Amino acid sequence: MQKEIVIYKNIAEGLVEKLKSHNYKVTQFSTVNDSNRDEFHKSLLNASGIVGTHVKVNEDLLKYAPSLKAVSTVSVGYDDIDVDYMSSKGIAVMHTPNVLNDSVADLIMSLVLTTSRKIVFTMDYMRDHKWNGPLPLNCFGQEVHHKKIGIVGMGRIGEVVAKRCKLGFDMEVSYYSRTQHKSVEDLYGAKHLDLDTLLKESDFVIVILPSTPQTKHMFSHKQFEMMKKSAIFINAGRGPVVDEEALIEALKSNKIAGAGLDVYEKEPLDKKSQLLTLENVVVVPHIGSCTSETRNLMAECAVDNVINALNGNIEKNCVNYNELKNK
Repeated sequence: MQKEIVIYKNIAEGLVEKLKSHNYKVTQFSTVNDSNRDEFHKSLLNASGIVGTHVKVNEDLLKYAPSLKAVSTVSVGYDDIDVDYMSSKGIAVMHTPNVLNDSVADLIMSLVLTTSRKIVFTMDYMRDHKWNGPLPLNCFGQEVHHKKIGIVGMGRIGEVVAKRCKLGFDMEVSYYSRTQHKSVEDLYGAKHLDLDTLLKESDFVIVILPSTPQTKHMFSHKQFEMMKKSAIFINAGRGPVVDEEALIEALKSNKIAGAGLDVYEKEPLDKKSQLLTLENVVVVPHIGSCTSETRNLMAECAVDNVINALNGNIEKNCVNYNELKNK
């Protein structure tokens, strides 16, 4: 019997054809919303695999997908997937690490430079026709090169950021991670520090952590109090890691110098959020992997992942590999 795959995201036609060439019947939705949710649910009846993002994949959804064997998210994060429940049902959860490492690292460095050199503030200064002579001191930024950078979460992206900081800007790199990463220490002279020390010493604090019960509000009042008043805080991991009210208070009271944010506690960001009005904050709408090249690579990886998973090959890119390998 021909296996079925349901896609709930726009991906290149060539990737749809790739699935068909492997003898899968493919049903595709560009997105799932209230207008097509019932149709989407009906399409899951005989689905062996699903590919997409921004749909909650949990016990409720599986009521419509009794034959499901693999969930392939077009992302590194898998916040929308109940991994424990999938594991209990023997369903592989696949994701797309590595293909976006460079893009996210580029975005992080963009936030470092944009916040430190006040690019947005001074652009607005010009657009408001205020540049009529020598610049006032509030237009002055701070240096990036040779400064101390502290990376919280030394995973794949963290390693690429460390490389850019050390080799591109001659920065002194330190990191906080549950495990020591000798390769980063050997290649870039990085120091493995406890979190409190890193916060006290760093000129830039870059957070690249996943959202888990353990990391929720890992950064709150206490952590911002520890940082230098001249420090800049960057979050490009997951929004719930940061207590936004504590961050806003730290920015308004100048406990830290500024922040660059790509992720938020609730997305999209509330239009009434004070983060949108503070002059010492640069905010972008979760664009870490938003380049055409990277998004195409992610979609290709997700398609390859679902093919591999349905063929029983889950050694690569499987979130719950350890839970499934002994089943």
